Amino acid sequence: MAVRTATPVTGWLLRGSDGRLTAYAPAEGGVARWTETRPGGPEWTGPELLPAPGLDPHLSIAQNAQGYVYLVGVRRREVPGDAGDWIATEVVYATQLQSGRPVTNWRSIGTPHGQDWDRAAQVGAPTAVVDSVGLHVFVRNAGGGVCGRHMDARGIWGPWTDLKGSHVLDGMTAAATSTGRVELLAPAAEFVLRWQQDEPGGPLRRIRNTPAKPAAATATAVATGDDRITHFWREAADSALHTVLPPVGAADDEPVSASLGAVGTGPAAALRTPLDGLDCTVLAQRSASGVPAVAVFPTGDEPAGGQWSETGEDFAGAPALALDALGRVTLAVLGADGHLRVARQRMSEPGLALGDWVRV
Repeated sequence: MAVRTATPVTGWLLRGSDGRLTAYAPAEGGVARWTETRPGGPEWTGPELLPAPGLDPHLSIAQNAQGYVYLVGVRRREVPGDAGDWIATEVVYATQLQSGRPVTNWRSIGTPHGQDWDRAAQVGAPTAVVDSVGLHVFVRNAGGGVCGRHMDARGIWGPWTDLKGSHVLDGMTAAATSTGRVELLAPAAEFVLRWQQDEPGGPLRRIRNTPAKPAAATATAVATGDDRITHFWREAADSALHTVLPPVGAADDEPVSASLGAVGTGPAAALRTPLDGLDCTVLAQRSASGVPAVAVFPTGDEPAGGQWSETGEDFAGAPALALDALGRVTLAVLGADGHLRVARQRMSEPGLALGDWVRV
């Protein structure tokens, strides 16, 4: 199985309702999946192929409170016609109800452009997130703006909604607070564009842009408070990691960005967890040298000037972070050879000390 290791997303390591971790990656002909054999490991099964012919090598993954995992991608399939064959482009999703079990059939939710296949072929990679009601899927449309579609608690999809925006790049990111309120960030030519729900389950509305020149496919987001989302991206000029700061004055003042000074490639994975009794946010990135690098910041403080520690070997794509069944911070990467590699927190040591890397 040819695993596509360079996928630029971070949320590909998740803990199921039974406590087992599962890792996902795009692969030739579908999605590769690894699953812990028992909660906390250390053994894994996989990779096994979840077939999805025609799926683009970019996968967005979201999980609801019941542990259901939604795999969302763009599928391109050849359709024969009287005037010759043509390519149909559709956003598709499949659902995993339990760890290690088969996924549902891949279902199409179309694109914002309906049967206009020329414009449908121009949609960007999807971004998925679950709010207090159901699953949201967002795409960059053919005009360079953003469109979204939402599935309600009954599993019924609403229509595609035009969220506006312009000059949007690939690599949008979204996250939900513990109350289920969603925020969406889209990198664009001269700004990062932002949308938010004012209340859980409500409509998304545009909020003020943040002046920036972000690199495509480098954004990520994480809940860092009961009702707070922190967004990260890389500036195109220097590949340094940036974050958006809340307005200093009135709520409608223009937000500003701050540099974390961490140079690397792709998006940084983010995880909120207690360490030594303190509420912390852990960040992991592919450093400029190509190996994983990890930093810890107090949650609620604006991350700046943190100490980054490199670990492990060169890898491809973006790292992923999760807590395993024993509460250990678990860092996963995909090696250039397509093998999953995992390092877990040593609970006997203070702070965040990772153990040896294990090749799965």
